[in-house]
Amino acid sequence: MSRQTEITIEAGSDNVYADLGYADAAEMQRKSQLVAEIARSIKARHLTQKGAAVLLGIDQSKVSRITRGQFRGVSEAKLLELVAKLGRDVKIVVGPVRRRAGKIELQFA
Repeated sequence: MSRQTEITIEAGSDNVYADLGYADAAEMQRKSQLVAEIARSIKARHLTQKGAAVLLGIDQSKVSRITRGQFRGVSEAKLLELVAKLGRDVKIVVGPVRRRAGKIELQFA
């Protein structure tokens, strides 16, 4: 007779980094969204990592690390710059806050 193991499933939030307990979860999520856009843009332009590195002005090894999700040492500002270099417009809008603290949100068109 087989023994059944009970599996508990816990619903997560929309931020996996928060679910994992990262203190900088919101920043990590934004950076991961930017990295995903960088990877999509590189693929859409049919660039090799070497070609992307030349276009972006960074080492091929850094392109590789970033597109594999190793972006902890890369600032959001740098990632925004890379997105722009890949032919995407970056627009930052500052507006009034409707609650105590403001938030930073990315939207991709």
